[in-house]
Order: sequence, then C-alpha cells, then structure tokens
Amino acid sequence: MNILLTSTKHRPWPVARGPWVMAQRWHELLFAHWPVAADVLRPLIPQSLEVDMREGQGWLGVIPFHMTGVRLRGTPAMPFVSAFPELNVRTYVECEGKPGVWFFSLDAGNALAVAVARMWFHLPYFRARMQNARKGGWIAYRSERTHSGAPGAELALRYRPCDAEREPEPGSLAHWLTERYCLYAADGRGRLFRGEIHHPRWKLRSAVAEIERNTMAEALDIELPAIEPVLYFAERQEVVVWAPYRIGAKHGGREAGR
Repeated sequence: MNILLTSTKHRPWPVARGPWVMAQRWHELLFAHWPVAADVLRPLIPQSLEVDMREGQGWLGVIPFHMTGVRLRGTPAMPFVSAFPELNVRTYVECEGKPGVWFFSLDAGNALAVAVARMWFHLPYFRARMQNARKGGWIAYRSERTHSGAPGAELALRYRPCDAEREPEPGSLAHWLTERYCLYAADGRGRLFRGEIHHPRWKLRSAVAEIERNTMAEALDIELPAIEPVLYFAERQEVVVWAPYRIGAKHGGREAGR
C-alpha cells in the first residue's frame, strides 16, 4: 500500500476502491482566489454540476506550482517527463454529494503530459512556455500559453509565504478552498467524469504576491473583481490519483476553450 493511504481519517468520504494509477508531488503552490458571481461561472460548467458557493459567491482560483515525481503505478519517475511547471484555473462544484474541482484550464510545460492528460483524464490541458525559480525567498513564475487554437493566456508574478505553516481549520475558507478530494471533467461528447484523488491534509501559510500580468481569467471572458486575491502558500504535497469514471448525463455548459 502507498504510505499516503495509511492516513485517511481527514477525508470527507472513503478512499476510492481499486488501485490508484498515478502518483505526483506538487511544490511551491500559490492558491490565489477571487470571489466571482455564480451566474458568471454557471455557463462554463456542466448543468449536472452545482456551483459550490461560499459566502454567497462562487470562487475562481489561479494556482501556479511545479510538479516532480510524476509516474504511473508500478513505474519509476522518468527523466524529462516527470517534472514540469503547471498552472491551474479552477472553480468549485458539487455532484451527488461530493464537492470537487472543475478546471477551466491547466497549462503545463510538458507536451507529453498535456497530450496524456487530455486523452486519459478528459481535462483541458494546454501547452505553455513556462519558467519558475526560487530567488531570495520569492518564487518567480511566468507562463505563456502556446497551445494551437487555444485562447491566449499569460501569468507573470512572484510570490512568497509570510507566516508559519499550519493545517487549516475545518469550516474555514482556507479549508474549503483546498481540501478537495475529486475533480470533474467532461469529454468532447458531453459525458461527465469524476476523478478521485488522495493526499494528506494541506499545510498552508499566508502569502504575498506581486502580480505583473494575469490574463488567465480573461481567456474565459471572466473579469476578476478589482480587489486583492485571497492568498495561501503550500510548500509541498504528495498525491495519488485514480482513473476517472463516468457519471451523470450529458451537460449543457460551454466548453471553455476545449
């Protein structure tokens, strides 16, 4: 058994049946979130998913980080394909009593990872030119989408943690935004899928960020509110992933650049 699966009491539902299929390690994550009206998000999300709201609002997250140790079950991490930057734009949804994540886009600096994730997990991955480096306590991060036919999107910023690491309290906004144990996706035929994941409880720190350019939401025709985002930082997270399985019926949402 993977050592991660020895600690599962923090989960909102039991670990998925059957073997996990992929392991990943996430590093230096910035969770940047803005409140966005649910009726703005609604046309971009399958009708069979409910927009999960907090404080009467939907939330949109822009999450830059980098990955290492990406591997299939039973195989070692392979050079040149197991480590790369990734940038997610996401919101929060619920279906059949399971709150999870809906990804509007996932930009990655590895063309093979993009191809596999689009085919196997039905996720809107895009190729991007990406750089990330830690300098003097700050993480400098740049991403420019290069995927043919996809709407252009850029992110340029630097960020750093600014307090002690802690597990977010259940019921807090930080807990609600991060403690999610499944994702939802739809294929080109409108079929809906759920992908189960598992990881230890997040250990978060408050963060500061200096954003030079951010057009990730503009690519979705979403205008972010002119306020400072809610920011959290996580140094590292270990994750295992199960193969997605089909649920529900066809959806009527717009497919956000897929």
